[in-house]
This record gives sequence, structure tokens and C-alpha cells, in this order.
Amino acid sequence: MYTLAAYDIIDMLNVYEGLELYISFYEIYCGKLYDLLNKRTHIECREDSKQRVNIINLTEKPVTTIEEIMDNIHNGLKQRTSGSTGANDESSRSHAILTFAIKHGGKLFSKMSFIDLAGSERGADVIDTGKKTKQDGAEINKSLLALKECIRALDQTGKTHLPFRGSKLTQVLKDSFMGNSKTTMIANVSPALSCCEPTLNTLRYADRVKELKKDPALKKRLEGGGDELSKELMLARQNKNVKIIEVDQKTGKPLS
Repeated sequence: MYTLAAYDIIDMLNVYEGLELYISFYEIYCGKLYDLLNKRTHIECREDSKQRVNIINLTEKPVTTIEEIMDNIHNGLKQRTSGSTGANDESSRSHAILTFAIKHGGKLFSKMSFIDLAGSERGADVIDTGKKTKQDGAEINKSLLALKECIRALDQTGKTHLPFRGSKLTQVLKDSFMGNSKTTMIANVSPALSCCEPTLNTLRYADRVKELKKDPALKKRLEGGGDELSKELMLARQNKNVKIIEVDQKTGKPLS
């Protein structure tokens, strides 16, 4: 998906002059943030006076070609934390956030984020593993629960407090649910009978996100005018722009 998005964004930058593309890639592991494009350096997440979330000292690399984008992503994936559990030999132990930021004159114009959430884990999945793996699983479940609580709060009429500070995950995802944004959740499920319970839990979680209703006043305001380029960046992909790209499953790079 990020490969297809990269092709579309690069094509758009060739049409509109003055726009620049930057890529950043970091993970959230055990409640801490690590920069995957800078040797997994520890970074901080803070809010400014306008309650906007900022990732301090996060590496943003300027890119102009698909090859540069894929090389940075591939290098970042090699730095990501993984481990073995009872369910998977190689399991993601962190949430990863890949961001394409489009800037104009040094100021943020628009951005697209891809968030790979670590899968929730049952006690049975880590029963034969070490203490560290169990702690990782507990932290993953805690952050996913915090995200669910934020979604529930967003859908409650008259709710004044939104618990985005419940975890680092919800804090960095705040702008994906607030303001002029569109969010899509893709649920990863399995048809295997042995995965029936996790699949049902995942579908219930995704269905809860699908039912989230955006503020009607905000929706009306967004539909009633605005910058044409901003509108184009928010549009779904059109059939005429779709490119079929074969990607190497190990490296993530496009095949020639």
C-alpha cells in the first residue's frame, strides 16, 4: 500500500511545483518511541500549547524518487523490534508508524500515515515464553485497549474528555481521528479454524472503528469549499491512476 501511495504522491509532486516530500519512520515499543531511520534512537512525543502532537528529534528525510522511499523503508524495517511467541515464530513487538509529509516552503501542507499495529495477544500465546515477551504482550494489549477507549469516547455525544493521553499510541494517532483527516482501518484475519477467536475479536474491533461518526458540523464545513489541491489529496484513488506493481515479499522493493 505504501508503494502505491508513494507512486501517486511522486506523480502529484511532478504536477504541482513547490511541494516537497519527506519520509519518517518510527516505532512504539513498551511505551517508548524509537526512530527507525536513525539507528533506533530514542525520541519523545509532546504536545504544544495548541494541543498538537509533536515528535521531538524525529528524522525526516527528503525523498524525490520511489527508489529512495523504498530504501528508507527497507532500512527502517530491519531496525524494527520483533520476537518469537507461541502464535508466531517472528512477531512484531511494536507499533510502527510510517509517514509521508508533503511540505510547501518548509511548512507542513499535508501528510499520510501508515500505522502497522502489533496484534493483540492472549495469555495462551505467550504461556511458554519468557517474562520479557509477556510484558511486551501486556503493553501491546494495553495500548490497543486505550485506542478502543478513545474511539468509544469520540462517538459519545457531549463527551468533553477524550483520553488520547492513555498511551503513546493514542497520543501520536490523535490527529488521525481529529480535524481534517480520513482514517481507514484494515483488519488482518485468518480463515483457519484455530484462529476463530482472534479473528472474531479483530472483526469486532474493526467494526467499532467503522461505526465512528465524525462531527456533522466539521463534515459540513469541509465539504463547503477550500483549497483544490487539499481536496485532491483527500480523494480516493481513481481507476485511471492505479498502477499494478509486483513487490518482493522479503525486501518490500518493486520488482522490475
